[in-house]
Amino acid sequence: MRLLYAEDENSLRELTAQRLTEAGYSVDACADGLEALDYLAVTDYDAVILDILMPRLDGLSVLRQLRREGKSTPVLLLTAKGSVTDRVEGLDSGADDYLVKPFSFEELNARLRVMLRRMAGSPGSSTLSLADLELNLNTRQVTRGGQTISLTSKEYAVLEYLLMNKGIVLSREKIEQHIWNYEYEGGSNVIDVYIRCLRKKLDTGFEKKLIHTIRGAGYVMREEA
Repeated sequence: MRLLYAEDENSLRELTAQRLTEAGYSVDACADGLEALDYLAVTDYDAVILDILMPRLDGLSVLRQLRREGKSTPVLLLTAKGSVTDRVEGLDSGADDYLVKPFSFEELNARLRVMLRRMAGSPGSSTLSLADLELNLNTRQVTRGGQTISLTSKEYAVLEYLLMNKGIVLSREKIEQHIWNYEYEGGSNVIDVYIRCLRKKLDTGFEKKLIHTIRGAGYVMREEA
């Protein structure tokens, strides 16, 4: 999943972005609200983390602009302002969650998982599934037919995005945009390569194939009738 993280404190931004990357997210990071709006104008993020007290434009203003544009991207506010009034203002402005500094990375990661489960339409479950394939968002374990399947971090990320959008045809460009950040420089067939790897690990040996190519359009995960 691809995240935007806006935080003006350099050391905190760099450390948290690194930890998020290590946790399997693709992260674009910036230091102020105007830069955050620039990123949001050109990229469809899966979730956004906004510090409130930022230079040039504060996080609440970014959030309100996002909602005025009709975008429902999940937003977590990350701030030192922790009074009840501050939390209510943030939530009323359209935030999905609110985390007060100082915070533990484990809690931040857990709150992100909750937001992403809501986005996938399974708020009460930590598992994404299709037929006998299951992906656990908490443990990052993938099984099919009860058999554990070992995936690389990028294979997992591609599978997670496909399962969150099961039944929906996704173009190669759409998948790539949600898996890699702006620092990525890869080949034009990178998605095809990862899809081939996933097919080999997930569909080989199983009668029911779950990953399908839609000629001229992209890929979709679904059960065939």
